[in-house]
Amino acid sequence: MNKLLFLLPLVIACTQQKTEKTLVAQEQPQQEDTAKVEIQYHDTTMVKLSDLSDLFVYDMKYATDDNFLKKTVYECTNCLVRYQVAKALIVAAMEFQQYGYKIKFFDCTRPVEVQKQMWEIMPDARYVANPYKSGSIHNRGAAVDITLVDESGEELDMGTAFDHFGEEAHHAYTDISDEVKTNRLLLKKTMESAGFLPIKTEWWHYNFGVEKFNITKVPLCD
Repeated sequence: MNKLLFLLPLVIACTQQKTEKTLVAQEQPQQEDTAKVEIQYHDTTMVKLSDLSDLFVYDMKYATDDNFLKKTVYECTNCLVRYQVAKALIVAAMEFQQYGYKIKFFDCTRPVEVQKQMWEIMPDARYVANPYKSGSIHNRGAAVDITLVDESGEELDMGTAFDHFGEEAHHAYTDISDEVKTNRLLLKKTMESAGFLPIKTEWWHYNFGVEKFNITKVPLCD
């Protein structure tokens, strides 16, 4: 049996017991690669994740032209999320550390204007939320698009590229290798244990599932 798959249930079972200890460490960092500041924010405050922790890696696709829009639509590479979401991401990141992995971000908070551009190209609610209805959780500062990287910075094999709009990226798709199944399951179960919810059609997308936030108007860039 794959070693990661064997260990996964034990790790997930311990997560809730470790959450309180993890958040204390976040507010009072005592070692490298945990939270960087002791500032207390309200849970709804929009924060730049890199200001809080060094645990993460970033490849913000929409700050480049390496995306399905084929153009740069962000003026910076900031990853903004609600403070409550940031705390949960740090919990997940510390779990992934046990495997020698880090979370890599492709997208975090997304301006509604960008959501509208995406809808024009891909008006399919399975993949892009309709900005003229409820909009995306990305527009609310409570969704992230992510993968995992190993200690050398190499992405784990997840079976498809980011923003692959097809059944191969669905969680229910089974015509993939055991390695891909294990990697997707590790990502999914660990994120769920930290309070995130997946969507059926994208292995990379996770919504924070505790509280419904309003659409944010905070600028993405400083």
